[in-house]
Amino acid sequence: MTTLDDVGTLTAAHHPADWADIDTESVDTVRVLAADAVQKVGNGHPGTAMSLAPLAYTLFQRQMRHDPSDVHWLGRDRFILSAGHSSLTLYLQLYLGGFGLELSDIESLRTYKSKTPGHPEFRHTKGVEITTGPLGQGLASAVGMAMASRYERGLFDPDAPAGESPFDHFIYVIASDGDIEEGITSEASSLAGTQQLGNLIVFYDKNQISIEHDTNIALSEDVAARYRAYGWHVQEVEGGENVVGIEQAIAEAKKVTDKPSFIAVRTIIGYPAPNKMNTGSVHGSALGDDEVAATKTILGFDPDKTFEVRPEVIQHTRKLVERGREAHEKWQPSFDAWAEREPERKKLLDRLTAEELPEGWDADITHWEPGSKAVATRAAFGQVLNDVAPKLPELWGGSADLAGSNNTTIKGVKSFGPPSISTSDFEADWYGRVLHFGIREHAMGAILSGIVLHGPTRAFGGTFLQFSDYMRPAVRLASLMDIDTIYIWTHDSIGLGEDGPTHQPIEHLAGLADGHRHHLHLDPRFDRPR
Repeated sequence: MTTLDDVGTLTAAHHPADWADIDTESVDTVRVLAADAVQKVGNGHPGTAMSLAPLAYTLFQRQMRHDPSDVHWLGRDRFILSAGHSSLTLYLQLYLGGFGLELSDIESLRTYKSKTPGHPEFRHTKGVEITTGPLGQGLASAVGMAMASRYERGLFDPDAPAGESPFDHFIYVIASDGDIEEGITSEASSLAGTQQLGNLIVFYDKNQISIEHDTNIALSEDVAARYRAYGWHVQEVEGGENVVGIEQAIAEAKKVTDKPSFIAVRTIIGYPAPNKMNTGSVHGSALGDDEVAATKTILGFDPDKTFEVRPEVIQHTRKLVERGREAHEKWQPSFDAWAEREPERKKLLDRLTAEELPEGWDADITHWEPGSKAVATRAAFGQVLNDVAPKLPELWGGSADLAGSNNTTIKGVKSFGPPSISTSDFEADWYGRVLHFGIREHAMGAILSGIVLHGPTRAFGGTFLQFSDYMRPAVRLASLMDIDTIYIWTHDSIGLGEDGPTHQPIEHLAGLADGHRHHLHLDPRFDRPR
């Protein structure tokens, strides 16, 4: 467990020259609102929201390119709170920044029909890019967003110098110790390193505390070394109050274009709660009236007032709305110049934004007449995929190392990835179209969600139906979000006798149909003659 001397070092404030007292007060306002909100409802996760207040404030107010008045702006940076249990980390920045939440929404945290549910929900709260909660899903889906960003650039502006395209932006993630422990993040982070996703910046909140207190009881490896082994650019910042170090790390991360960035920030959870910071109890429980009052006293707030926000704080933080509009207006000429320069690509973007299919997209689909030679359903699917692919450049995808069996390869195109990963069978290109997920079914499911959420392209991923078990949490979240992910599940029969019961998906179709909102169907155009 961290010593008190360490706490003193790790909570020392280091602010940049343009940081004002009102910035400090804004950060401290986040801390007391987090404590008050959880105290009022009687449950929740105050500690991480308190200790991450400087990081979240720095991202939203000083670093990210976004426009609170247009949360769907094409040129925005994306933010994913993989540590979804700390939903206040996001909600409080959406409130301060003028994205649509008000103080009454913070007061109704975790209550029925509120805009601030226990975990962030896509489509429910303006400014939330993705539903997160089950740990690891957010980081894995962020890998998909970073991949989608690169593929989008390849479709619309492939020849622009790095950083000079209106389609260039960053994907920011905050992940927790729990995210790092989940297997899905290992799968996705490994693939992200292979893909050299230089537009992905992950902050690891290394507070070393969980519900069961000190994480050393279950997490003892050198996480930074693990991410270096994955091929990431790794930095470490000592102290969550070290805004100078955080901003320097972001600047360095943006310079590294051939690796995703992993920034481990050593925080003290629950700071500055005098008796409960750095303990498991502050992770997932209300502080208690006395501890909330003591925390407010330390920060210079009135301990007898709840949900106290000085007007000067809101006036300051909501200047982000105007700065966001200015950033949008500054970006717009580069987009307009691109549109004039690339009229056909602009037409494609307009079609995808409108979620329309091109005229005649299905005119050349192969049909099989009754009585003709039997064709395996997966083979028929592969044929139809290649029939429509030339007319649907937005459609891309692959398999979890079963492409030959799933028939998920689009023929005559390159694989997605840096040229350095090319093999004798697959030639890779930064903007390629064939995805190779490796044997990472769980990550594949979350990555597909990230691609769809990022937009405007559509991706598919294939494996045997039996292995949909490995994907189930990601599939469930996609269903909750009601997004159009495409899963290709083949070998869906007990007829797979040679492989034995481990590969016979007896109960899977019924389970997927019962538990999820997704439409499970077999398009007759893909089906072999009966």
